[in-house]
Amino acid sequence: MIHGIGTDLCDIRRIEATVGRQGDRFAERVLGDAELAVWRQRASRWPARGMRYLATRFSAKEAFSKAIGLGMRMPMSWKLCEVLNDASGKPYIALHEPLKGWFEAQGLSAHVTVTDEAYYAASFVVVEKQAP
Repeated sequence: MIHGIGTDLCDIRRIEATVGRQGDRFAERVLGDAELAVWRQRASRWPARGMRYLATRFSAKEAFSKAIGLGMRMPMSWKLCEVLNDASGKPYIALHEPLKGWFEAQGLSAHVTVTDEAYYAASFVVVEKQAP
């Protein structure tokens, strides 16, 4: 059963401007440890690709927060929700405590997709509630 659906559209230029003002602090506030490592690697090799990665993760976390119905309030927070990729490249959501415990106690599971184009990053998240 569908618990919630979230979507977000992010202007990559806005992310670039924020990083321009704040430097790595913005990424360090938004990304979890695994995401931060990927961002640093991509940004060092190809800065535009790094910005798109950061924008898609920002967008996906916004969409996830909408789909679970909490917005950005506890137990939801930027660093407790990571959008990673499996070996085939498919994105998935990895949660950390206390968000992980709350999410599992609700019997929820999530599906995420992200995309980016020249100026925009978009994401969609579907959260399902497991049958009792």
